[in-house]
Amino acid sequence: MIDSAYDHAMATTIRLTVAQALVRFLAAQAVERDGVERPFFAGCFGIFGHGNVAGVGQALHERPDLLRYFQARNEQAMVHTAVGYARMKNRLETFVCTTSVGPGATNMVTGAALATVNRVPVLLLPSDVFAARTADPVLQQVESPSRGDVSANDSFIPVSRFFDRVERPEQLASAALGALRVLTSQADTGAVTLALPQDVQTEAHDFPAELFEPRVWHVPRPLPDPAALARAVELIRGARRPLFVAGGGVIYSEATAALRALVDATGIPVGETQAGKGSLPFDHPGAAGGIGATGTLAANRLAAQADLVIGVGTRWSDFTTASRSAFRQPDVRFVNVNVAEIDALKHSGASLHGDARATLERLTELLDGWSVEPSYRTEVAGLASEWDAEVTRLYTLEHEPLLAQSAVIGAVNDFSDPTDVVVCAAGSLPGDLHKLWRTRDPKGYHVEYGFSCMGYEIAGGLGVKLAAPDRDVYVLVGDGSYLMLAQEIVTSVQEGCKLTILLLDNEGFASIGSLSRSLGTDGFGTRYRYRRDDSLGLDSEERDDTLPVDLAANAASLGAHVLRAGTIEELRAALAQAKAIERTVLIYVPVDRYEGVPGYEGWWDVPPAEVSETEAVQEARRSYEDARTEQRPYLEP
Repeated sequence: MIDSAYDHAMATTIRLTVAQALVRFLAAQAVERDGVERPFFAGCFGIFGHGNVAGVGQALHERPDLLRYFQARNEQAMVHTAVGYARMKNRLETFVCTTSVGPGATNMVTGAALATVNRVPVLLLPSDVFAARTADPVLQQVESPSRGDVSANDSFIPVSRFFDRVERPEQLASAALGALRVLTSQADTGAVTLALPQDVQTEAHDFPAELFEPRVWHVPRPLPDPAALARAVELIRGARRPLFVAGGGVIYSEATAALRALVDATGIPVGETQAGKGSLPFDHPGAAGGIGATGTLAANRLAAQADLVIGVGTRWSDFTTASRSAFRQPDVRFVNVNVAEIDALKHSGASLHGDARATLERLTELLDGWSVEPSYRTEVAGLASEWDAEVTRLYTLEHEPLLAQSAVIGAVNDFSDPTDVVVCAAGSLPGDLHKLWRTRDPKGYHVEYGFSCMGYEIAGGLGVKLAAPDRDVYVLVGDGSYLMLAQEIVTSVQEGCKLTILLLDNEGFASIGSLSRSLGTDGFGTRYRYRRDDSLGLDSEERDDTLPVDLAANAASLGAHVLRAGTIEELRAALAQAKAIERTVLIYVPVDRYEGVPGYEGWWDVPPAEVSETEAVQEARRSYEDARTEQRPYLEP
């Protein structure tokens, strides 16, 4: 009997290295929602070095049929690409990212933070130092004088939703299953990190064959507690000026049709966060546009007078709440629909802890026959119409000698098709896009603003294109962000993933330059200029000594087809020309850094110095103290 049991056990195991076993396990994972099943991992991005070339690299080389390998140029960028892909796939698919030990691994920390802040799944496999420690300290190892079990990869712990270090082959099964539990969770997802010591990656072990069988992770649509729904319905029926705030959860849950049906039935208007933009088409009478610090005049005026705010799939960041100054009614109440409990409970709101689509559909049933007053519908439609006219004004703004950024956005929006995708992340562009971009498709607006990471744009755009090859992808990026991370132009060319990149050059950091001026510091440190008289110069100084940097030539050297546009007519012609070109195109457009889009009764809490010798700073502090009186804790009365 003993021999028989031993023989059976051996027959149900497979001898593999840890890296081979992990690759085989990942290839067998799938997710299902609404009856649709799909592989969870689309492939693996990797840059190989002495930490992983003989481990995960060997496993991918030996079995290319399991996980398709993609070459990247920068470790941070490949995480951004994975995030762009996963977000476009509504978090139901993603990529694996593997790196060498040391700097290759820690280069992914920024990408990990971005994924976790945005609640987007990505699996990171940074190589680690030797578990056996026989060769310590190895090349690129960060030594701790007080703990032998600490490595540079511990820096992933605070920016990952799940972290584990596989120091023995026997640990792989529990670590891998724990990773997939978090990755496929709509509530707890984010960056998941499995640190893999370089010696352990190559160790062989008899793994149970069951580990590699196809496994489907089911993504449910939970409904809130009936009593909680009843309380929320009572609040909505008692409201005179309710307002929806649609966040990214509306898009990820594929709840846009459910939201529109509820808005049509009840007349409740919708303000959108950056991640939720596209929840309603821009021309819907209930669409008030972006809300908060970068919001529209329509949405912010509705927010200021709302007596009930219904957040759907939003985490209530400071930009959404205008640093808690947007909702100004003394007795304003909140209802929060969110699959993540932490967000459903914010602002002491009535918590509807559940899936956005399922919850909105249930609310539609429970609110049958109820609607806001006709006068409120008329007011909302009027505000939306007035705002649309303001967008048209900014789209057609004539400005010389350099173009206004708003006119560039207008030209791209007018030229693009409804299902095309605009991608952005940092600088002044996200705020302008939040206000001005006329969204016509739920997946047509892709601005990373949870981490607002400079350098995300091109890499994230590549991920969008990989996820939606039938859509044209327009990447809008400023010169400052372009200089942070442009290398994935090479990857886009290599993979045949065409991007149309609009590089808007304003000779520095225009967004922070504007913020600096508003704080009384005159654009300090935000211009690209030569050092003169031991100074880089301020905005108020008349100097014509910008650096002779040719970013368009740089893009051409990376493989992009480059076009240049100095007028709106040239830009429109370049967009048409780019449409017919098969590889990645970069259109270089100089713009005026001082011709910005106004603020529209939105505010952001950035405190100027309380004590200063500079009069401009003193004045900025006085204005700040006046503005912060509108801040409220949003606690229930």
